[in-house]
Amino acid sequence: MRWLMGIQILPSHLVDQIAAGEVVERPASVIKELVENALDAGASRIEIEIEAGGAGLIRVADNGHGMPAGELSLALTRHATSKIASLDDLAAVATLGFRGEALPSIAAVARLRLASRLRGADTANEITAQDGRIGALRPSALPEGTLVEVRDLFFNVPARRRFLRTETTEATQVARMVERLALSRTDVALRYASNGREQLRVAVAADASGHQQRLQRVLGEDFVAGCMEIDEAAGPLRLSGWISQPTFSRATSDLNHWFVNGRAVRDKLLMNAVRLGYRDVLYGGRHPAYVLHLSIDPGEVDVNAHPAKQELRFRESRAVHDFILRAVTRRLAATRPGQQASAVDTRSTLQGQGQPQHSRPFDFRAHSPWSVRDALDGAGRTHDALPATAQPHALKGITDIAADESAPRPLGTPIAQLHGIYILAQDAQGLVLVDMHAGHERVLYEKMKADHAARRADAQHLLEPVTVELPAAVLDRVLEDSEEWSRCGFELSRLAPDRLAVRSVPALLARQDVAQLVRDTALAVVEDEGIHHLEGAEHHLLATLACRGAVHGGRRLSLPEMDALLRQMEQTERASQCNHGRPTFARVALAELDRLFLRGR
Repeated sequence: MRWLMGIQILPSHLVDQIAAGEVVERPASVIKELVENALDAGASRIEIEIEAGGAGLIRVADNGHGMPAGELSLALTRHATSKIASLDDLAAVATLGFRGEALPSIAAVARLRLASRLRGADTANEITAQDGRIGALRPSALPEGTLVEVRDLFFNVPARRRFLRTETTEATQVARMVERLALSRTDVALRYASNGREQLRVAVAADASGHQQRLQRVLGEDFVAGCMEIDEAAGPLRLSGWISQPTFSRATSDLNHWFVNGRAVRDKLLMNAVRLGYRDVLYGGRHPAYVLHLSIDPGEVDVNAHPAKQELRFRESRAVHDFILRAVTRRLAATRPGQQASAVDTRSTLQGQGQPQHSRPFDFRAHSPWSVRDALDGAGRTHDALPATAQPHALKGITDIAADESAPRPLGTPIAQLHGIYILAQDAQGLVLVDMHAGHERVLYEKMKADHAARRADAQHLLEPVTVELPAAVLDRVLEDSEEWSRCGFELSRLAPDRLAVRSVPALLARQDVAQLVRDTALAVVEDEGIHHLEGAEHHLLATLACRGAVHGGRRLSLPEMDALLRQMEQTERASQCNHGRPTFARVALAELDRLFLRGR
């Protein structure tokens, strides 16, 4: 058995090396800390260079306000900072750094050189540090600003150095970090080089065109073409940036970028709010792409919740979550045919042609025995079980459709049907192809949601209460939100510290597994999804009903029926995608047809 040592105070340099593990994980984290210091110093230009993936050399130079000679050695002392002076300052910190840990942590595990020239000063000075020893101050040649060189990362902590990946992998991590920094502050010029080769150079984005160019340079042309701008504000909150159109989705979340008050974060609450905003327009397993900036009063968010400051705590987390969810939902609702989707160029929607004025909206309830209320009340029925007179094509009896060719028609004028699946329409620009099932499915789904929302509190009392076991803390949270549950049609009460009695449920969900539904929703509340998890369950059922009720392939439509469906799609939110995220229409320009047939050659 190994005997423990007596209690002793650790040497200061060992304390620094241990503490450095919370801040310095790999070369990319070093660069993050140094660039954040440069931004806090008011830099408008930052240059980053690395060698050997950053393990050999990291050099960060900026044109910020610099430091006086007397503060260089102090900057390498742990918990020495110019950014906070009291607990009140910490509660409302507006800078990216504030703990005074970055430079001393880096100096504890690498050979560091710090040079700086105060703005307006005649000369620069520099200092070095290694193994906890700070060298003497000496003159240096440097323009206004600060330069930090970090060599041989983890040279004195071999156990840590062995955990570094290959040079290529570390360089890739650095590149991703630099991209996030480039996206976080478009008012700062940035240059990044690896092993002497320039990898990225972006100028200050002074206008909308500059912002678009930076997005394209960092994230590529496909991102710019597939995204739309968003800018929403409510009280002290503002959400701005770019979110992908539903037709531009990803297999992974690699293009999810969140910035809060300029700080790059990977916060579950924020990411969840966006994910929920897309739940009606993305099919399973797909992820949206976005670059989003949240501006919030610094006093309303705790940035000191994680050593790397990647996760946050919001004073009013539910309000923040709901604001983001509603903002994303509203922006996506505009992805309808004819609606201007974005200030950024897009490929997947028809733009700027207005709304039809000549034809009245097609009323599915008035023209079809298969009404929205039938769909809600007959959740157990299947498509095949419907009588022939109630088949859910919902497109019969349409007459007197005006054919005013001069009125705006974003989806064009129908001319034919292809294989009983696609509607072919023409407009001034070319050919529009519409998937009639996908388009009708979205129209029905949005009508069902609107109808259900109007009577959502309809509750069905259970013959016997259903008992649900939950952790006591989760059950307490549910009862705190009892009014919100009640508005949704639930009647809940506590049976025991860890048991909940459910006496009524929303009528729409009465045939579901009540215990599982309540358990899943309650747990989601704790994860800050809130009651939106319940809405998701309801909407999933409505989406299934809409899919069953929509006109299916093989159904022959008359031209007036096709016209009615196109006009209804133009007036329906999110009509550019079906409930599963598939596009509902596509366009072939005349120029493409001319190239196909070699016209003009």
